[in-house]
Amino acid sequence: VQLQASGGGLVQTGTSLRLSCVASGSTLRGYSVGWFRQTPGKEREFVGAIFRTGGTTVYADSLKGRFTISRDISRNTVYLQMNSLKPEDTAVYYCAASSRIIYSSLGVSSSYNYWGQGTLVTVSS
Repeated sequence: VQLQASGGGLVQTGTSLRLSCVASGSTLRGYSVGWFRQTPGKEREFVGAIFRTGGTTVYADSLKGRFTISRDISRNTVYLQMNSLKPEDTAVYYCAASSRIIYSSLGVSSSYNYWGQGTLVTVSS
């Protein structure tokens, strides 16, 4: 499966942005999809994920309540809705997918087989 992340841009503090992760080559129906972010010099950070079964979502504790993940199987797309953005949310955001990942490993980047190219989100203060 190939993943294409998009929707990033320059926004102001307090605003919202929705990122998209479009899959091609296979339906996302059988895949769990995770979102990660990374800033220069730092480790890739787990943002949240949606599990392949039942669409259960899980989020990094620090982002709960502001970020929401959803999916549209008909569009083969997973979304990351980001609200009340802060300058510290500035990062390159990546989506990743795996058909075999177990629920307890959703936050582990090495558990994903497929990665998109990343989309840059910049939040100005």
